[in-house]
Amino acid sequence: MTTIEDRKREMPEHSYTTKLFRGGVPKIGSKVAEEAAEVIEAAGEPGEDGRQHTIREAADVLYHLFVLLAHRDIQLEEVEAELARREGISGLDEKAARQQTSDS
Repeated sequence: MTTIEDRKREMPEHSYTTKLFRGGVPKIGSKVAEEAAEVIEAAGEPGEDGRQHTIREAADVLYHLFVLLAHRDIQLEEVEAELARREGISGLDEKAARQQTSDS
């Protein structure tokens, strides 16, 4: 994410990452959603070609997600810490706990 953070700080002209940052959450979020749909589609393709296509599309999803995190000044380590916090907790239990908190 260092390169992405450098782009955010420097905002060089003719940079796709700069264009995303300037578009804010609406632009970046739209790209995350678009790329997520594309990786799902690629994952359904058979054989090695489908596997390679899935890898390329997954890289696109991760890149755009990293840009979104950088836009919000969220470090990858913070996301990793949240995943570690959830380790060993049933996904259904974790979701129920979040719903109880939001209902309060």
